[in-house]
This record gives sequence, structure tokens and C-alpha cells, in this order.
Amino acid sequence: MTAEQFADRHIGPDPADERRMLEAVGYGSIDELMDAAIPEVIRWHGTLDLPAPASEQEAIAELRALAARNTVAVSMIGLGYHGTHTPAVIRRNVLEDPAWYTAYTPYQPEISQGRLEALLNFQTMVTDLTGLATANASMLDEGTAAAEAMTLARRASKSKSPAYVVDADALPQTIAVIASRAEPLGIEVRVLDLDADELPGEFFGLHLQYPGASGAVRDHAPLVRAAHAAGALVTVAADLLALTLLRAPGEIGADIAAGTTQRFGVPMGFGGPHAGYLAVRAGLERMLPGRLVGVSRDADGNPAYRLALQTREQHIRREKATSNICTAQVLLAVMAGMYAVYHGPDGLREIARRTHDHAARLAAGLRAGGVEVADVAFFDTVTVRVPGRAAEVVAAAAERRVNLRLVDADRVGISCDETTTGAHLNAVWAAFGVDPVAGEVDAALPRELRRTSDFLTHPVFRTHHSETAMLRYLRRLSDFDYALDRGMIPLGSCTMKLNATTEMEPVSWPEFAHIHPFAPDAQTAGYREMIAQLEGWLAEVTGYDAVSVQPNAGSQGELAGLLAIRSYHASRGAGHRDVCLIPSSAHGTNAASAVMAGMRVVVVGCDADGNVDLVDLDAKIDKHRDALAAIMVTYPSTHGVYETGIAQLCAKVHDAGGQVYVDGANLNALVGFAKPGKFGADVSHLNLHKTFCIPHGGGGPGVGPVAVRAHLAPFLPGDPLGSHVDAQPAISAAKYGSAGILPIPWAYLRMMGAEGLSRATGVAVLAANYVAARLRGHFPVLYAGNKGLVAHECILDLRPLSKATGVSVDDVAKRLIDYGFHAPTMSFPVAGTLMVEPTESEDLAELDRFCDAMIAIRAEIDTVGAGEWPAGDNPLANAPHTAAMVSGDSWPHPYPRSVGAYPGSVDRMAKYWPPVRRIDGAYGDRNLVCSCPAPEAFED
Repeated sequence: MTAEQFADRHIGPDPADERRMLEAVGYGSIDELMDAAIPEVIRWHGTLDLPAPASEQEAIAELRALAARNTVAVSMIGLGYHGTHTPAVIRRNVLEDPAWYTAYTPYQPEISQGRLEALLNFQTMVTDLTGLATANASMLDEGTAAAEAMTLARRASKSKSPAYVVDADALPQTIAVIASRAEPLGIEVRVLDLDADELPGEFFGLHLQYPGASGAVRDHAPLVRAAHAAGALVTVAADLLALTLLRAPGEIGADIAAGTTQRFGVPMGFGGPHAGYLAVRAGLERMLPGRLVGVSRDADGNPAYRLALQTREQHIRREKATSNICTAQVLLAVMAGMYAVYHGPDGLREIARRTHDHAARLAAGLRAGGVEVADVAFFDTVTVRVPGRAAEVVAAAAERRVNLRLVDADRVGISCDETTTGAHLNAVWAAFGVDPVAGEVDAALPRELRRTSDFLTHPVFRTHHSETAMLRYLRRLSDFDYALDRGMIPLGSCTMKLNATTEMEPVSWPEFAHIHPFAPDAQTAGYREMIAQLEGWLAEVTGYDAVSVQPNAGSQGELAGLLAIRSYHASRGAGHRDVCLIPSSAHGTNAASAVMAGMRVVVVGCDADGNVDLVDLDAKIDKHRDALAAIMVTYPSTHGVYETGIAQLCAKVHDAGGQVYVDGANLNALVGFAKPGKFGADVSHLNLHKTFCIPHGGGGPGVGPVAVRAHLAPFLPGDPLGSHVDAQPAISAAKYGSAGILPIPWAYLRMMGAEGLSRATGVAVLAANYVAARLRGHFPVLYAGNKGLVAHECILDLRPLSKATGVSVDDVAKRLIDYGFHAPTMSFPVAGTLMVEPTESEDLAELDRFCDAMIAIRAEIDTVGAGEWPAGDNPLANAPHTAAMVSGDSWPHPYPRSVGAYPGSVDRMAKYWPPVRRIDGAYGDRNLVCSCPAPEAFED
């Protein structure tokens, strides 16, 4: 394969297909199409300054060379990141399986039952171990989970105090993220040594670490009682592996538990991605941020899963949203939940006991050698005092390829984990200059703090312990689902494109997977060089001057960009500027992020063509000129249009002293043809899981880097372990966020090169216009720009048809399942519409298959409208059709079984059958069940 061919592998249509598509759209070339679609005022006609494209083999070789510059040492640093053994059956059949990693967020639950069940396992695992009532379907990492717990406590507490108390023995990176989130919201964080300092008279919340960063295991029950007496809520950041042996937070009255599930089979990855968790006591479940999987029932009354309550609350509540988190870490949550399924409660206890035994043996050997070990109860971590010698000991251990934690000049922290061996203990003892210890060692857990309650009692955690059983369970669940490995997922605003295998392979390499985020710089040279290259390429592609990859989701990139703007204004003595203008068409996370950044949201209207109304913009600027901080605008617009007034918009805001934030969600329509950093924007976040090929993973992981012009560069996210006083806010718990998946966009950019990236953009825009051209005579295309062209997506307006026939947008979405498709984005940004984004990866045959299906569905709608099928009993109203439904003994419907089962030209040999019929979401919200139901629920 030559270097130029990877783009041909990535881009679906071949030159002949492109010619046919251009003919349908009415243009002679892609360049001609792009010149017509993109306003000349922002059009960029240069060539991206990127390395010449590498072949797949060359890119892998370069990544191998970078990986070789990382040192995979034995990590005993701890601080919430631990070595773990990923069971091979889970690594191969979840992490490395496109059936799992190419899936989308389960907003269409009927075709997402496998990953929804896996997430319900995750939620059940968390609630069982924490002893709390309800857990969500994962958070971004422990630091952000703890910050969300803080804001949840503020909402739920009756206390009027702005004070939030944090245990000084909390993880330092968690303290940093909490402080970053608190400041814009006016929350006063007080970090106290709770062994010595008294709680204040008034405070709304208390954050405890269990075990502490030092390793200490404390009885927190008295603190919980004291906090409740003061009207405060208590969050316990708990280690789930420790909770297999230690009393659960819920058993001492904790209101919230937060943390990470990283050590449940998920590699450290230099900081991520990992599935954080958040669990709450009864009564707080409707305040949980993020996603929550619940049990409902389908049209036949059978149990079925779907997202509950919080689903896309940002788009519904906007500036009133309680969180800007709109993603999760689904792929990693699936891995962690399956780790618990595979090992079961007995296996987890055994791993925890072995981990604790190693720590106890380590401490006993050090004490026997005359080393001072902190005299506290511990689970897996000990703190050792060696006055003036700490750095020397850490260096001596590093020479033996073991990383310890340098606490300060006098103290060293040492953590054991699932991967710890006797040889590792010998190396540590040698670093301290003591002899190995032999014989039995007593456990170091106080009897009164040991767990007595059972956990993971559901049969799913007691069944699949052989590899055969686990393999078949994973296969059964993946067969339930529809992902990109089956066919097209034409979701507007979500850019579901090819995640090439070559891009994915390096994620599992030990040199990338098994690096602690706080490992010494000398051991991470390859990682840091790769990240620097990636940040440089992203800056070149976007036209900005600096990039930080720390934000581990698009929502976090938004927050980082707005905090940079806030800090910039403050640095110029303009801290009073706090108004953020947001168009009514914007992504819902925009408004939520602005509120989290301490800004006031002012909505700017859109005109009849879906563009930002520049007249209303002028009025809002005039009204708020002295307080204007920023405008957040998505480009191309959320309506799928290249707005002609974008340069004018930027100028107006700048003239009023504000900054321009361009949401990078739709960057797939710009790369190689326009640069936000050059047409007037000051800052953007980029969705690497959209434009740059990190897979959606069923709803995460993602990476949302923030890119800025030079004047904002000093205000990019800071290192969470940074010690300088003027450090910038930390957005994520690790300096480089979810670094473990950054090889994916690195490989994509390296193999595509400048020409490939530009061609990908052009083909994505061509594909959207081709779909619009084929369907315009059957469904109105709601918005269009210059010469009737759309950008990378088009909105099909079903409202007139729904009004005339009663067929809803839901009916069309579910009927598409029968035709073998995942539905486009439903009712966003306009209710009653479908937003279609085909991307550059789908070939012409798949585009035509989708268009043919939509045209056939239009004919079915007309049949309903003509009265030939009843409004409430037709193939659309009854969709999707399951195999059980169409093969049943009874068929009372006025259309043939074959029409329900095999509509249009569906390939009978490749038919996808959904496992459940249409799900009743309202029933599930009224009867909230968010953990594994009893097996009896599935009996006929």
C-alpha cells in the first residue's frame, strides 16, 4: 500500500461515485461545490502545513518508535491510578471489538439493549459496593465526578453557606479539580486536616477520601453525623476494590459516593480514559448529573432498558441544566462492569485480599528494617517517613524499575495493586536498604471497619466466570446492538465515521496503556512528544496558536475555553464582563457550560433561515456592551448551514470587547477549507470523537481539546499537580486527560495528510448535499445556505407529514430499524425533524440504501395518509418489528407480516432484528429502576 492510499480506505466514495454524486448535486467538482457552499469571506485557500501522509505501516512504525521512548515501570504511585489485569476475553471482545467501540450513545434504546444491559451491570456494581441506592452510567474521571458531587450537594443541601469542606487527605488532583469548578460558582472550598481541624459551624457539603491519599483508612461515621447535624451533605470518594473488604459509605449515612472504576480492568493510559462513578442515596436520584440507565417495558410488556430522567437534559434545560456533562465513559464502564461480572464477588474479594496482603507484608518488612511506617489502618497504600531521604529512596526504586510516590522531602508513598508481586516488594525493600520479610503477616484493617454486608448478589455476577461463558455473554449482548460494524449511523452533529483498525491498534500497546499519569518525565518522553505533535497539528488545522488536550470530553473543552475567556478578562481588569451570548440554535451544553463558568446567558434569536439574527445580535450587544464576555456560536450552524454572516458576527462582538467562542462540533465541515482561528474566533473546543476518529464507544470515551489564539494561551488548563500559585484551573484529573486514546487522532492525521483531510471534508459535504438532493422531493429540507446547499448535514422536516397523517418522527426513526438503519438525530435542533449527517466514510451504495429506505418510508406514510392503513396500526406505528412478533401465532395487523419484517429491498440474509419492541420511556420514569432486575422479570 502506498502512502496516498489510506485516504482512499477512509473515504467511502471512489472517484466514479463522486462524479455521480456531483452530477446529482449539480457541480463539476468538489472544489466547485465547496466554493459555492462556504462564504468567501472565511474561505481558506492554502495548503495545511502537515507532514506528507504516511502509509498504515509507516504510521504504525512511527508510533512504535514513540512508544519505545516510554518506560513501562512497575507503578506503585497510587493516587487513584493502579495497575490492573484486563482479562483477555474483555480486552479482545470489548475494548478491541468494533461492535462495542463503534456504537453510538443509546438514544435509540431498541437497538442498544446490549450496551444498556452492560451499563446496568455497571450501575448495579457501583450501588452494591457503595451501599447507596442509585448510580449513574459513569462519569469522566474521579476528579470531575467529585466536582459534580459538590454541585449536587449544593443543590440538595438546605444550608445557605457557600463553604464546602474537603479532607486534606483527598487525592491532590481531585482537590485541584474541585477548586477549579468551585471558584466560578462562588463556592468557598476549605481544605482541612480532619484529624486535627474542627469542622466549621456552617457548610453545605463535606468531601471525604476512603481510603485517603496517604493510604489511611479512617472511621468517618462521626464526621458524617456532624455534617448532617450542620445541614450538609457528605460525599465519600471511595475505592471500589477496597469496598469489597471495607464498610460501605452508605452504611454510615453518606449521601453521595464518587470515584473511579479504573482498577477494575481498565489500563492507566497515562491518565485515561477511565469510567468515573457517582452514586446517591434514595431521594437524590433525580438530581444525578449525566446518564442513568433504567428498566422499562416494551410494547409487549416485556422488560427493556433505556436512558432515564437525565437524557440530554442540557438540550432541554440549557442554562438551567444542573451539569454540562452530556457524555459518559461507556466503553470503559462496560469494561469495568464486565470485570466484576467475570470475577464475581468472590473473585473481587480475593483480588482485594491479595492486594492488601502485599501492602501489609510491605509495611511489616519496612518496620522490621527500622523504617518508620505511618501507624494507621490501611488497605493498599502505606506512607513511610525517611527524614531527608525521600528523593533518594524514590530514585533507588526507579533504578529497579519501580515508581514510588514522592510525598515530600521526608515521606514516600507506596501503593500495591492487583499486579503487585513478591519481586516488586523485594525491589522496594532494597530501595530502602532493608532485608525481605518472611512468614505470615497480620491484616491491617480494623475489625469494626470491615465489610459484613453482601454485594453483587444478582445472578449476572455469579454466572459468567469461565471464559466460555463470558465470551458468549459478550457476544450475545453485542448481537443485540446496532453499531457502525453493521451499517450507517447517519446522526447529525455526531459525525459517526470510520474508526480505522490501524488507528485503534496502538491503544492496547503496553507502552501506551500501562503508564501512570504521574510517572517521571524521563519515562514518558514518547507520550509527550506524540501529544506535542498532535497539539501542533490540531493548531495548524484550526488556525489557532495553542492547544491543550486535557479536557476529556467536549463539554469539558467548552468549560475550559470559557474559563480561559473569564481569566483573560480578569487579567485585564475586566472581571465584571460576565454575559455570554448564545444563539437559540446552539448545542444545549453551550448554555450549561457558560453557567458553570460563572457567566450569565443571554439568548440571541435566529432568523427564518436558521442563521443567527444579526439585528437581534446588535440589540443584545447594545444592551450588554459593558458586561459582554463572549459569544458561543457553532459553525457551521447547528442547522447545518454555512452562515454568511459569521465574520460580521465576530467583528461585532470584538468591537464590543467580547471574545468569540466557536463550538467545534461541526469541524468536519471545515478542515482544509476554513480555519476558525483565522476567520475571527478566539477559542474553540474540538471533538476528537467526531472529526478526528476517536470512536464514540457507545457514548464515550471522547476528548475535547481546547484551541486558542495567542492572547488566551496563558489561560489554558493547568496541571492538576502543579504547585505554582498562579496555576490555571485544572479541567481534568490528569494533565493530558484521556491520553491513552490520543494515538487514534495522531494516526488519523498522520495517515491522511493535508490533501486527505481536505478531501474528507469535501466528500462529507458532498454526501450531505447528495442525500438532501435525493430526498428533497420527498421530505422538505428545512434549512439551506448559499445556492440551496447544506454543509455536512441536512435537516428533514417531518412536521407537515405528521400533522397530515399522524405519523411521528419517532415512528419514522423506529421504522428505519426495520430497514436496517440507526435513525438520524431526532428532534434536534428542531422538534419533529431528522438531522442527517452521512460523513465521508459511507460509500455511495450505503448512501443510496439509506435514501431508498427513506423514500420507501415516505410511501408508507402516504399509505397511512390515504387511509389504507389505520393511523394507530400500521408498519410505522408498530415499528420496530421483532422476530418474535412477526413469527408469532397471531397477526392481527392490517398489513402482511412480510411488510413488517422485510420492508423494501431489505437483504433477508443480513437482516438485523431488534431484541425488543418499542420501549415505553414514560413508564420507566414513573417506575424508576436503575439496577439489574430479578431474572423473574424476564419470564414470559
